[in-house]
Amino acid sequence: MILLFTLLLFFMFSGSSSEIILTQSPGSQSVVPRQTVSITCRSSTSVSSWLHWYLQKPGQAPKLLIYSASTRQSGVSDRFSGSDSGSEYTLTINGVQAEDAAVYYCQNSSMLL
Repeated sequence: MILLFTLLLFFMFSGSSSEIILTQSPGSQSVVPRQTVSITCRSSTSVSSWLHWYLQKPGQAPKLLIYSASTRQSGVSDRFSGSDSGSEYTLTINGVQAEDAAVYYCQNSSMLL
C-alpha cells in the first residue's frame, strides 16, 4: 500500500498589503514518500533578500528552513532547498518523508521569526 500524506501550504506576509502581495501554490498537496515536492511563492515585486520559508507542525512553533530565498538554515536537512527567479520563489523538498508533513509558509520580512 502506498502511504499518502498531505503537505499544507500557506503563506505569511509582514507589512501592508498595498506594499507586496505574496501568492503561494499549491494550497495543499498529497505526495508519496521519496517524491520531489515543489512549493512556489510569487511576489508582486522582487523580495529575494527578504523571502523566507518555514514549516510548522501541530503544537509547535514555526521552524525556519530557508532564508534570503536560497540559504538553508543551519541544521536543516539538505533535502530542503530554495531558489528564486525574479519574483518567483520555490521551496523544493527532495525525497520527501512522512516526517515532512507540515504546514509550509513563505514569508516576506526583514525580520526572521
